[in-house]
Amino acid sequence: MGRRVMGAFVVFVVVALGGGCSDDEDAGGGSKVADGSSSAESSTTSTRPPVSRPDGPSADLSEEITVAGVPFMGAAAGSELPAGYEEHEYVASGEATAYSGPNPPTTDGRWSFEPTTTAPYRTRIVIRRPTDSARFSGTVVVEWLNVSGGLDANPDYASMSEEIARQGHAWIGVSAQLVGVAGGPVLVAAPGAEALVGKGLVGLVPDRYGSLSHPGDGYSFDIFTQVATAVRGGADLFGGKAPEVVLAVGESQSAIALTTYYNGVQPLTVAFDGFLIHSRAFVSLPMVAANQAADLSGAMTVSPAPVLLRDDLDAPVLELQSEGDVIGVLNSAAVRQDDTDTFRLWEVAGTSHADRHLLGALADQLDCGVEINDGPLHVVAKAALRALVEWVRTGEPPPVAPRLELTDDTPPAMRRDEDGIALGGIRTPPVDAPTQVLSGQAGPSSDLMCLLMGSTLPLSVDRRAELYPTPADYERKFAAALDSVIDAGFVLEEDRAAMEAYSQP
Repeated sequence: MGRRVMGAFVVFVVVALGGGCSDDEDAGGGSKVADGSSSAESSTTSTRPPVSRPDGPSADLSEEITVAGVPFMGAAAGSELPAGYEEHEYVASGEATAYSGPNPPTTDGRWSFEPTTTAPYRTRIVIRRPTDSARFSGTVVVEWLNVSGGLDANPDYASMSEEIARQGHAWIGVSAQLVGVAGGPVLVAAPGAEALVGKGLVGLVPDRYGSLSHPGDGYSFDIFTQVATAVRGGADLFGGKAPEVVLAVGESQSAIALTTYYNGVQPLTVAFDGFLIHSRAFVSLPMVAANQAADLSGAMTVSPAPVLLRDDLDAPVLELQSEGDVIGVLNSAAVRQDDTDTFRLWEVAGTSHADRHLLGALADQLDCGVEINDGPLHVVAKAALRALVEWVRTGEPPPVAPRLELTDDTPPAMRRDEDGIALGGIRTPPVDAPTQVLSGQAGPSSDLMCLLMGSTLPLSVDRRAELYPTPADYERKFAAALDSVIDAGFVLEEDRAAMEAYSQP
C-alpha cells in the first residue's frame, strides 16, 4: 500500500501499511534487518530452580509471512528496530480453548477456571530479536498487543525498546484479541483514524493477512498461552538458542487482560515466568462467548467489584502505574496491594496513562485545552523491566516503592503540594526539581483521550525564581534528584542521559 497514516494507539498511533516503511525492509520477504551491534551484555545467568509445567498444546509457528512489506503495527513513537536486530512475522495457528470462571469475578483473584469449548485460530506474531544469536540473552518479552484504539499497538515495546536492545532480549508481539485481527468495537478512536480503526489486520492489509481468523476474545487467553509454549521450545526462532525466561507484558487494556490471565489461566498453565502489568484498571477483562470482543467499557461502568491479583502463585508480578491511573477513569487505587515476595507495585508521580513520549509528533495535534503530560514514565518502565528480569533469574526482588499519597475522601483525591505536584510515589527529577507541573490530572476536556493524557502546566516566572535563584541552584537540585532515583533503583544508570534531557536550566 505504501502509505503512512495517522491512527489510534491506546489513543493515537502512526500506522505503516504494507510497503510504506523504512529503507531497511526486505521487499521480497517478511523481515527487516538493522545492521550494527549493541554494547549490551547478556542477562545474568539464571539461578532459579527448574519450573514444572503441565503439558499443553502449542501454537504452530512454522509459517513465516513473506508477503512484500513489513508487519503492520500501530505505533506513534519508539517502535524503530534497534541496531543489530531483525524482525520476522509468523502465522500462529492451532485449536484454542475458552474458559469459564467465577461470575461475577471475586475480588481476591483466586479463581478456578474450567475449559469449555475449543475453536481453530489463525493469528500472527511479530518477533524482534538480535541478528547475532550469540547476543540473545535468553529472555523473551511477550507483549499482549493493545487494541483499545481499534488497531494492534505495542505500547510496552515503545516504552522499553532501549532496555530490550541493551540486554539482547527478544520481543514478541501477539495479536491476541479479536479486534486486532478481524476488527470490531473501538474503545477510543482518534480523530482522523475513522477510515482505519475497527477493521483489524484482515481488513487493513488483506493481501498480507487475509487468511487470518480469530474465534473471539474468550479464546485469547489460550492463544497467548500457546504462543508462549511454542516460543519456549522454539530455539529456531532465535537463531538456535532456546529461551530461558519468558515474560508476559501488557499495557492498559492488555494489562487488564493479563489480570484475568494471571488470576485464572496462569495457575493452569504456568506458561510465564513473570509478569509486568502496566497501567491496569480496577477490573479484569471479562470472559465472552465465541466470536465476541470483550466489552471493556461496559465492564468499567456497571460498578463491578475491584479485582486484585491473586497472591498464591510463584510467578512474580511487577505492577507499574502512572499517577493518572491511580484515580479517575482507571481507579487502580481500588486494587492497591501490599508488596510481597511475589508482588511489587510502582506508582510514578507526575505521569499519565499516555503521554508525549508515546504520541511523539502527534502530541501537538491533540487539543485537550492544556499541554498533555510530558513525564518520564518510559524511563521508569525500563528499570521495571530490568528489575523483573533480575527477580525471575536470581530471586532478587525489585525495590519497594512508596505509594502516591491520597486523601481520605470518598472517592479519594491525590494529595498535592502548593504547586499542584503529586506527593509520594516514585519521584523523578522533573517533579522534585520542577520548572513545570507534570500531572496525571487532565485538562478541561472531558474527551476520553484527553482524560488519559494528563497535563503539563508551566510554573510562573516568579515561582521559578523563588525556587531557583540561579541556574546553578536548579542544576544542583535536579542532579541530586537524579542521583537519588538512580540510587533507589527506579531509573537505570544507563538512562541517566535520557532523564537529563528533561532538565530545563
